[in-house]
Amino acid sequence: MARTGRAHQFAVVSRLAARALMRRVSGKIPAAGDFESFSRALEGGLSSLSGNAIRAHRFVRVPANRPPWHDSGIDLTAGETVTVIADGRVNLSRLLDIWVAPPFQLWLRISEQGPIFRGTRRTHTFTARESGRLWLASYFPGEWADESGRLVTDPSDYEKVSGELTVLILRWRDDADMNARLVELGNYPDCPRWIAEEAARNTNAVTQPDGWHYLWYLGPGEIYWPGITDDGRASICCHTHQDVGILRRDANLPLAAGTSLAWSWKVDELPIDVAEDTLPSHDYVSIAVEFDDGQDITYYWSAALPLETVYRCPLPTWKDKETHVVVRSGTRDLGHWVNEERDLFSDYNQYIGGPARRIVRVWLIANSLFQRRHGRCEYAGIVLRGSGQELRVT
Repeated sequence: MARTGRAHQFAVVSRLAARALMRRVSGKIPAAGDFESFSRALEGGLSSLSGNAIRAHRFVRVPANRPPWHDSGIDLTAGETVTVIADGRVNLSRLLDIWVAPPFQLWLRISEQGPIFRGTRRTHTFTARESGRLWLASYFPGEWADESGRLVTDPSDYEKVSGELTVLILRWRDDADMNARLVELGNYPDCPRWIAEEAARNTNAVTQPDGWHYLWYLGPGEIYWPGITDDGRASICCHTHQDVGILRRDANLPLAAGTSLAWSWKVDELPIDVAEDTLPSHDYVSIAVEFDDGQDITYYWSAALPLETVYRCPLPTWKDKETHVVVRSGTRDLGHWVNEERDLFSDYNQYIGGPARRIVRVWLIANSLFQRRHGRCEYAGIVLRGSGQELRVT
């Protein structure tokens, strides 16, 4: 069923490496931001704001090859409004041109106890919930163990990556017209244009679907939002690009004979065009069910793998808890609504065979972190059925 042998993995990785080489030769790999150029581009605009709207500012370097956390040297006061602006990248593989940008990579906490948090873009504005020292972290390839920011992964994993993040920390005066000043800063010559977009994000935040929540240790996102299909059904829209997010909704249903998951979806664009069962190609959109033993099965639309291909997740921190099942393949039905239904009891026993007795959550997963392409889809009519019950999720 699985196609994760060495020859298959080598073929996928070789294809990705060839593409990366072509991008490098043609100059299509964007240059990484660096501390000197980033700070130089912003200093002119900052000088006009300092003493007016900004109480203080500081540039901080966050190296990628050392585990969290890094002291910003700044003590915040509860209620203080702060904007962080980040540039740079963390290189996971230069050969394959795989790198992670600040929106996913930069995490923060106030005091060493947390809780940890991050934004959804290169810019993020927040109000300090308590007084304390501001700490910054470069996340991947780590994974959080708890909301204080301890790692569940080996700190030595950071020695395998390179690069750094440059972070500008703006501390606003209480009476500052923050949005107007961000627009002013973003329009300054040589300043990155996306800084002005923080003002728009502050006033027009993407709303996540009611009753759904992002998995905390991957962080929040702007990937999913509520929608309406052309025929008037409630839906959940998804657009992933250079990011990853898992949206979850609690469910409570016995896992017994006949228990099933049904849904409709329209996938307009897949985030990759090769087999997704290797680590550097593991970009996809899917719907998943979590069981009470901590395992999950995720059903996804593959670009290249045959129907009913089944494999364990290739990511090291997920391989012991997630199973992938291909339910659609190829491009023929892209852009069209299709209906799916899976026998969860049968799939669980065939592919996992553990002690689970209940379904505890439904997930929507979108990942485009590795190849940084676009994935677009829409879900409707998600229903769990079993034991004489029907639980409508959308």
